[in-house]
Amino acid sequence: MRLRDGTEAAIRPIRPDDKDRLRAAFRGLEPASVYTRVFHAKKDLSDEELRRLTEFDPAKQAALVVTVGSGKDERIIAVGRYIASGDAAEVAFTVEEDYQRNGLAGRLLRELAEIARARGLARFEAFVLPENHAMLAVFERSGLDVKRRYEDGALRLTLELR
Repeated sequence: MRLRDGTEAAIRPIRPDDKDRLRAAFRGLEPASVYTRVFHAKKDLSDEELRRLTEFDPAKQAALVVTVGSGKDERIIAVGRYIASGDAAEVAFTVEEDYQRNGLAGRLLRELAEIARARGLARFEAFVLPENHAMLAVFERSGLDVKRRYEDGALRLTLELR
């Protein structure tokens, strides 16, 4: 696919061999981006976290990455994932700062929603800090019915998939 800024990129499922690419992507994030994603300061991902993020039960989870480059030069620039429980799934996204405002989170949301619907899920839930206006806008522009509720310092969004 071609990004809004003209960059050639690919979207694909995450794989077990993405651990080093995922670690490099995480380490390259600015502290503010990490905070808006995990709600606390964090500098690295442990080996166990990398394993859980790249090796999981596809019946309960889905994870997609957007990459640039190929072969040994392939880099992860965005990640979208969901973890299902019952007929709902928590969804989350991370986009490298240099590639924000290229529609990546919205594209990942659409792809994940399609996967979730095919697997019988009824809704996504997302926890977003109130100051994360960019991510809130992605959800609002998604075309999905979105309900907001303030909960423990964050907004809990419910997005109907049906």
